[in-house]
Amino acid sequence: MVDTYIVDKDGNQANAASVTVPADRSFRGAWSLSGNVISEDLDSAKAIFKDKVREVRKPLLDAEDVVYMKALEADDATAKAASVTRKNSLRDAPAASAIADATTITELKAAWDSDLLGDSPYA
Repeated sequence: MVDTYIVDKDGNQANAASVTVPADRSFRGAWSLSGNVISEDLDSAKAIFKDKVREVRKPLLDAEDVVYMKALEADDATAKAASVTRKNSLRDAPAASAIADATTITELKAAWDSDLLGDSPYA
């Protein structure tokens, strides 16, 4: 029989059969081993969350660039302003106060702005 080992964010490892592991693997890269319990390090989870926001917003920003260029060509001031507002919101998304203020993994998952970024990968 081959043992399976779990490695936490700091490189510590433990036999998977001998530790309590979180059921949710959303923030696997934030796992921290303490004795026989693996928990999620909230600061590391926030960094992972922000990286996911950046990944999801990239194609949204690219698409918004097209919207802005069309508004620019049409000299549509209203559409240009709306596009600028959306792009700024997308740029500011990783700095959302809901992310910074989260004190639990559940609150962090709830910080996903579905209106801006679409469906949450943490649903």
